[in-house]
Amino acid sequence: MRKRESPSEYKGFEGLVQIMKRLRGPGGCPWDREQDKESLKPFVIEEAYEVVEAIDNGEPSELREELGDLLLQVVFLSQLAEETGEFNIDDVVFGIIEKLERRHPHVFAEASGLTTEEVVKNWASIKIDEKKEKGASSVLDGVPLQMPALLRAHRLTEKASRVGFDWDSIDGILAKLEEELKEFEEAVASKERLKMEEELGDVIFSLVNIARFLEVNPEEALKKTIFKFVSRFLYMEEAIKVGGGEIRDAGLEEMERLWEEAKAAEK
Repeated sequence: MRKRESPSEYKGFEGLVQIMKRLRGPGGCPWDREQDKESLKPFVIEEAYEVVEAIDNGEPSELREELGDLLLQVVFLSQLAEETGEFNIDDVVFGIIEKLERRHPHVFAEASGLTTEEVVKNWASIKIDEKKEKGASSVLDGVPLQMPALLRAHRLTEKASRVGFDWDSIDGILAKLEEELKEFEEAVASKERLKMEEELGDVIFSLVNIARFLEVNPEEALKKTIFKFVSRFLYMEEAIKVGGGEIRDAGLEEMERLWEEAKAAEK
């Protein structure tokens, strides 16, 4: 892959850092100068999701662009921190380099033939020691409250499993799911909204645990199911529209027939 030459006077990563300084400096961009850490939070989340979408789309040029947008947020936030004397982008880069070396002793500090599983366990152990030094009190610390609930449940159970709190086999988790489903049915029968919410949460949590145990990403699994739902629903809408009707006027029987047609068309 050939090295890309920028037509700008700003070259490479350092050029991006200098551009951000100029945008934030006197005579820079009014919008950029008005931003703070709070105002940038939505952009960080949005750009991260757009990177994931670009990966799903499988288009390299799109992924390259979205990675640039995400990198911009890192540089932007680092510039804000530098202006208040907290840290700068060099500190950010140094920090991640130091962390990677510390968490990969099998690569940088000592030669060993660790398996992937042993590397993961070693990584988890090192992270626990790091968190103790910072005053963390639980192996579950470090999973952001702001994460979507499905992803957070997956990460929390994953962390717990790395210290041995896990099922011996899938049979145990499936039995737990059956137990939670029974309790959910009882809650539905009771018609108590809060009880139904609690028991439904337990069912979903069990499903996430099953996904983790099987090494299936529950977020990706649900995304694919949502995609199928949307695709089949659009098929129904189009079929009804071609027939001169509107989906709001179609009966359930017709919609179910078209839904099965859409499923068959996917095979």
